[in-house]
Amino acid sequence: MDSQVRPIRKAVFPVAGLGTRFLPATKAMPKEMLTVVDRPVIQMVVDEAREAGIEHLIFVTGRNKGVIEDHFDKQFELEKTLAARGKSAELALLEADLPGAGQASFTRQQEPLGLGHAVWCARALVGDEPFALLLPDMLIKSEPGCLARMMEVYNRLGGNVVAVDEVPREQVSRYGIVAVGEPAGDRAFRVTGMVEKPHPDEAPSNLFLVGRYILQPEIFGILETQSPGAGGEIQLTDAMLTLMARADFHGYRLEGQLFDCGDKIGFLSANVAYALDRDDIGPGFRAALADILRSGGHALD
Repeated sequence: MDSQVRPIRKAVFPVAGLGTRFLPATKAMPKEMLTVVDRPVIQMVVDEAREAGIEHLIFVTGRNKGVIEDHFDKQFELEKTLAARGKSAELALLEADLPGAGQASFTRQQEPLGLGHAVWCARALVGDEPFALLLPDMLIKSEPGCLARMMEVYNRLGGNVVAVDEVPREQVSRYGIVAVGEPAGDRAFRVTGMVEKPHPDEAPSNLFLVGRYILQPEIFGILETQSPGAGGEIQLTDAMLTLMARADFHGYRLEGQLFDCGDKIGFLSANVAYALDRDDIGPGFRAALADILRSGGHALD
């Protein structure tokens, strides 16, 4: 790693969204606590961050999100009961997932003013150092994880790094799209521009931002005075475009499978993919899935 590249110790998780696409399930439970097999989505994204070496987890929450804070805290009654019943495996699992004392912080986004505003709400906890940003809606199934691979790009090139993936051109108007510059090593390239939700005829590429970022702290000063953009919200893409005028941005073309768990089809697909990959339940689930498909008159591919 270049001696001038500062290490990434902190990660921000925006978890203030209402999850209206999953009502009524999310009426009383945060969408981030919906489970893929037996792990909450937010836990899986935190796992990715911790694998990449993140030491401090920063959650930007909203009203009715207290259960997320509880999830990352000790549960003395449960742990005492598990210990008394000799359930050592379950107890060890809970302990492995628990952040250490002082390694998780929570702050509020009082109004739904956009992703850029959510990131700005974390400014005091991040301080004057580069940080990772992970959107919990997006699960990326890869080994090692996406953020760990982005760290390799960052350690080599510094600056800011964003993960991207391909999308059919007719769907680019749903995403933030990047403009591609010269290659910068394996699966990496210089980003020369960004645009939020462009018309297909005006999109600079079909590579979209997948919700994984490594950003320099100068982004906070830009967000503080950022005017609302698309949808009347403070757009992170607009702030990154401003930062790009004075700082390097590189893209990383992700490897692995991407699941948009903010979408019902994406969420169900993630459950199937992760369940089939499990040694303990994969074979049984595959057989059950085949039975379901056969009963519906379909064959399992």
